[in-house]
Amino acid sequence: MKRIFAQCVKEIAQFRRDRLTLALAFLLPFITLVIFGFAIRLESKDIPLIVQDFNHTNLSSSYIERLYGTNQFVPKQWFGGNPTRDAIDKGIAKAAVIIPPEFSRDIQAGRSTNVQVLIDATDVNNARVIKNSIQRVTTFFMQEHGLIPTTNSITARMRLWFNPGRLESLYIVPGVYGVVLWIFPSLLSAIAMVREKEKGTILQVYTSSISATELLLGKGLAYLLIAIVETLIVMVLGSIIFQVGIVGNPITLLLGTLLFLTDSVLFGLLLGVRSSNQNAAVQGVSLVGFMTSLLLSGFIYPLNNIPFPLSLLPNVIPARYYIDITRDAFVRGTGFAGVWFDLLMLAVLGLVFFNVSRRALSRMQLPS
Repeated sequence: MKRIFAQCVKEIAQFRRDRLTLALAFLLPFITLVIFGFAIRLESKDIPLIVQDFNHTNLSSSYIERLYGTNQFVPKQWFGGNPTRDAIDKGIAKAAVIIPPEFSRDIQAGRSTNVQVLIDATDVNNARVIKNSIQRVTTFFMQEHGLIPTTNSITARMRLWFNPGRLESLYIVPGVYGVVLWIFPSLLSAIAMVREKEKGTILQVYTSSISATELLLGKGLAYLLIAIVETLIVMVLGSIIFQVGIVGNPITLLLGTLLFLTDSVLFGLLLGVRSSNQNAAVQGVSLVGFMTSLLLSGFIYPLNNIPFPLSLLPNVIPARYYIDITRDAFVRGTGFAGVWFDLLMLAVLGLVFFNVSRRALSRMQLPS
């Protein structure tokens, strides 16, 4: 234990002397939190829409007002050429609605009429949102003017649980914690390990009496303490800026965070052991750590949308389990009953990272 603590103290002393590393540890996580928290929005708003009205009656004007009254569409004007086709082709509008000349006459005569809707489906998700929104507006418009029955034998009364206000920050910010706390602790520990190789000081370690286990535990403990400070800064600022507070059992969040930070540090040490220079270590964290935690953890995209066999990868990504824990702690609040498996998987993955790093480092050491 004395050798482990001595290694830990030495790592913290080196960390404090490097201003660039200090900024990497405490400033960049906060910047990432702010950028992701404010910039990522999954709900489509202010969609540019063009309406070409060939009817010019009060009825068609009322329909247009309903379209823009959703606050989801913003009107776009287009002069020259075909306003619907050319505006969509050039990206000025994402959708166009064409009201025919016989719109009001057919409705008043009890005949069906067609309203043409053109949608830019370059972004499939956005196109689906536009389609559903226009369909809902059309249905409401027909009910409002008595064109279809307003009463049904079955009425679905819906209630949104956990996030009734549909605040995207409650979904995004807990996920950002998982991405940020996976990238930066692993990056710091990877750089610290590979720096020993570049400076040649790793040879002193190899020839000393310290074992691979003691070296990993000493370095890991130092950067785990640093990661805990990072976590406190990020979560406190995130709670203040985005008004996201703990609603469930804080013990599951504390335990899950400790396990996840341990996994992150051990993953960085593993990359540091395997890398020959800092550039390789940084690229490894960026490619393996950042890309997987961002795209294959459920942070933005649902995991059940990932096709086989790529869908197997999230099972070995710690950020996937930690994001479940944070979203439970900050949104659902179910406690151990809902996240016990996530805690177990974080512990298992941490042991795997440690054993692989220890074996790799043991083979590099000189025999005593």
